Amino acid sequence: MPLKIYNTLSRKKEFFEPLDPDHIRIYVCGPTVYQYAHIGNARPVVAFGVLSQLLKYSYKNVTYVRNITDVDDKINKKAFDTRQTIRSITDKTIKSFHQDMKALGDTGPDIEPRATDHIQNMIDMIKILIEKKHAYASSGHVLFHVPSMKDYGHLSKRNRKELIAGARVEVAPYKVDPADFVLWKPSTEKTPGWDSPWGRGRPGWHIECSAMSAHYLGKEFDIHAGGQDLIFPHHENELAQSRCSNGTNFLSRYWMHNGHVMVEGKKMSKSLGNYYTVNELLKEFPGEALRLTLLKTQYRQPLNFTKTAVRRAKRELDGFYSAIRKSGLPYHSVGNLKPDPMVLEALNDDLNVPKAISELHRLANLLNRSKNENEAKVNGKNFLASGKFLGLFGSSAGSWFEWKSDIKSNQGLSNEEIDRIIAERRDARKQKHFERSDKLRLILEKEGIILEDNLTGTTWRRR
Repeated sequence: MPLKIYNTLSRKKEFFEPLDPDHIRIYVCGPTVYQYAHIGNARPVVAFGVLSQLLKYSYKNVTYVRNITDVDDKINKKAFDTRQTIRSITDKTIKSFHQDMKALGDTGPDIEPRATDHIQNMIDMIKILIEKKHAYASSGHVLFHVPSMKDYGHLSKRNRKELIAGARVEVAPYKVDPADFVLWKPSTEKTPGWDSPWGRGRPGWHIECSAMSAHYLGKEFDIHAGGQDLIFPHHENELAQSRCSNGTNFLSRYWMHNGHVMVEGKKMSKSLGNYYTVNELLKEFPGEALRLTLLKTQYRQPLNFTKTAVRRAKRELDGFYSAIRKSGLPYHSVGNLKPDPMVLEALNDDLNVPKAISELHRLANLLNRSKNENEAKVNGKNFLASGKFLGLFGSSAGSWFEWKSDIKSNQGLSNEEIDRIIAERRDARKQKHFERSDKLRLILEKEGIILEDNLTGTTWRRR
């Protein structure tokens, strides 16, 4: 089945037809790095990471760009409040972002540009917009003149009144039109800035992505993706300034947006106690369980993230890893990824990952019902390849079941103590001391350790 994706621009599913089949180009809006990434930040990373994997399976040459926004008023405020440079703040935050996303199974983009490394690209684009009468300088600012673009608003499908209200535009005397938005703004002595033809200043948020996508992917490319909250004003403004600067009919042929993330049934808020950073969640849950939780809701749909759902995902993965362990197949023995055709068919239908996961359960059942070693090997490889294609099964079954949260790191039995009790139980069974054997099993069960006896011995997992 050919790839079909929902195009925000047309508001319908369309077959994916690349501009150049020999080079697929995709741009995803990345994080603003002033604090730890929260679970909402992780959703586009996970969703469009699957998209990148799918495209790379189908096409020989794919360039996946995901930017880093490292100049922003929130970053500037944090730098001022903590008396640090913006670079020292963003370097630390980028490092933690990479670590957290890696724990979620993200393999990263092919190119990850930082906004501060492309200031000159932004200045050059702003100059062109001024020359073409799409922008003007006023009181140290440079603004995009919205009425200069006849079809401004066609991505978000908003009328002029909605556009002004939705953008929450600043009423300022230096604006020609209320809807005009900032491309460049002046910096004070306390604010980071760069020299420009309009004075020392810094870029507006929207121009950053326009400059970086053009630099790495060209004036027109295949797919632009990000969170649903970016459709307006960010993507609308990005599209406008890119098209007007480059003189093109479109920026990206397809626009993809993931749905909003609620947490515990409400909007995420520190005051409500439901503001979950990935860094904090990883102390309580394995990253793969967080990943599966994010994948189980189709990317365009709103997602209600709960810790209960993560626990369910953890138990689901326990079942998957049990099947892998019973098969005796090393988790890394897959070779080239060749996922099951039904898994691919689900993914090609606008990234229907929930359907792909249901197919993964079907494959696990086939593996568990294998009649002989050869059948288990074939079914196991198919199951492993399909799971890995979704970014799952990143560890051995043994490591998975030995995982222990940081919250419980100083509680309960260590791995060594568990192995010692299992060895003692094995000796008791050999000597037919079954009452002692049962007591040892109960000791482990009270500690949340589940034993599984089989022909080759005894394995264990944490509940």
